Amino acid sequence: MERPTLTVYCGLPGVGKSAASAYTAANTSAERYRSDEIRKELFPDPRYTTEETLATYEELLERARTDLETGSSVVLDATFRTRGLRDRADELAREAGAHSLFVQVSCEETVVKQRLAAREGDVSDADVEVYEHVRDSFESLERDHVVVDNSDSLEETYRQIDRRIL
Repeated sequence: MERPTLTVYCGLPGVGKSAASAYTAANTSAERYRSDEIRKELFPDPRYTTEETLATYEELLERARTDLETGSSVVLDATFRTRGLRDRADELAREAGAHSLFVQVSCEETVVKQRLAAREGDVSDADVEVYEHVRDSFESLERDHVVVDNSDSLEETYRQIDRRIL
């Protein structure tokens, strides 16, 4: 049996992690988990406290562990703004006997701000203020990773994913 893969999509709010991770999951038959959805399940009226964030990531990683241990690949969609959280995901993959792949989605700031301003009906509550806060506290990725630039069309983003990930 082939080893499963844990693909971790990380990056700032509004850069397009959800679109990119959905495409990857659909084209690899992987289970996909979004931190935004899990947070709303755990906290229907979230306040975005440190405690809520920790509980959200605990649940996100636990769901991934369950699938990886049964041999299924998993795609995670979350900011993963700290090295510590990324290290935990990598450790989880090792413990489950899975490959890990980290993908940082980037996007030009002007495009992100336009997209966030136009966002409606999304499970994410992130706005420009949240984007700027996370941008200022996002810890650099000091590990092997793939960068996908989502500043252009979704079709171009998908082409990058096809070339670099799938």
